[in-house]
Amino acid sequence: MELNPGLSYFNTLLYEMPAAFAAIQGSGKYPNLHGIVRFYPVADGVLVNTELYGLPVNRPICSNHFFGFHIHDGKACSGTKEDPFADAGLHYNPGGCEHPAHGGDLIPLFATHEGFAWNAFLSDRFKWGDVLGHTVIVHAMPDDFTSQPSGNSGEKIGCGIITKASS
Repeated sequence: MELNPGLSYFNTLLYEMPAAFAAIQGSGKYPNLHGIVRFYPVADGVLVNTELYGLPVNRPICSNHFFGFHIHDGKACSGTKEDPFADAGLHYNPGGCEHPAHGGDLIPLFATHEGFAWNAFLSDRFKWGDVLGHTVIVHAMPDDFTSQPSGNSGEKIGCGIITKASS
């Protein structure tokens, strides 16, 4: 079976400097959560690559380890005692679409039993420059892809601000 030449391009791209990134840090309740989300511009949109450590997976062995994952409108990872990332705002949604068709709706994260998650996917819902300065949020629960306005994915447990990468 011959590999798709486009896939080779994406594999190679992950070794290059991204156009932007978000350094994710957990809230005070989740201090071990940390990692990075990288944004690579491509002809068809943006390749998003995520690498996270310390996700809370102290659930029963047969439960899922899915976590909601979104770009939010806000420009700060600050908030209140009740919601440490309240200033991250709502889902990034420049088109005014219903959930799960917001520009900031990303695929869920799936963690190993050790709390590690890695994924890469292609999105054409935004351009990397349009989300600079916005926040990326990791939620405690999986997105249900139904509930309005944001998928009922629960508590915000991690946050990062999308920043232009240096060359």
